[in-house]
Amino acid sequence: MHRNQAPLQYELFGADARPPRGAARRFAQGERAFDYELRRSARRSIGIRIDDAAVRVSAPRWVSLAQIDQVLSDKADWVLRQLHLREQRLREQRRQRIEWGDGCRLPWRGGELVLRLGQPVRGAQLDADGGCLLLPLAPGCAPDLLRAHTERWMREQARQHLSARAEDFAQRLGVGLRAVALSSARTRWGSASSDGQLRLHWRLLHLPQPLIDYVVAHEVAHLREMNHGPRFWATVGELFPGWQQARADLRRCVFALW
Repeated sequence: MHRNQAPLQYELFGADARPPRGAARRFAQGERAFDYELRRSARRSIGIRIDDAAVRVSAPRWVSLAQIDQVLSDKADWVLRQLHLREQRLREQRRQRIEWGDGCRLPWRGGELVLRLGQPVRGAQLDADGGCLLLPLAPGCAPDLLRAHTERWMREQARQHLSARAEDFAQRLGVGLRAVALSSARTRWGSASSDGQLRLHWRLLHLPQPLIDYVVAHEVAHLREMNHGPRFWATVGELFPGWQQARADLRRCVFALW
């Protein structure tokens, strides 16, 4: 890498990944209809991506609108199925919204913690045996205050746990790990750069441990292979056998609204 060259980066996108906006358009063919955003680029093929905000179509600059319509016609049933699944997922996410207050439940490592306020502790304290997070806040405190205290505690837990898991995977793979930082990005679970730095989402601690390990292993594997080719996935397999199931499970994860 040249001295002035920016590090290569590769990212693992989450369910709500949002690429740049394109021109708004509508596909309609009988009862099959949906809105989409069209983005032109130097790519070689037409791609369709669905996130929480829109159906996004990326196409080469030289492709005609008629050709794009033909691809959308061929894929319309698939798009409509994905939109239905997206709506189901968003309904489930709204159903799981955290109602901040004494006794509310926080998703934690694949299970739940009950938040207990008015406790005689200094700072937030985990009672793992009781499945509780003890907080020295008044039971009637403002929801924003409770959310802020909980996030501060959870970020510290994530910093310690994710760093330890990344260091373990990096040692096993024999790659250099320069630093692990926390992320709150909307668009990805984690990212890796070729100078040995990882960024991992602090809310990964909502997930079961195997899925946490899959994300961390995925990013550490990028420290050897900055791509998603066969050698990359073989590297992931060295660290996390059975990654295929974890990848599928991760795609189905729904985070509670904060």
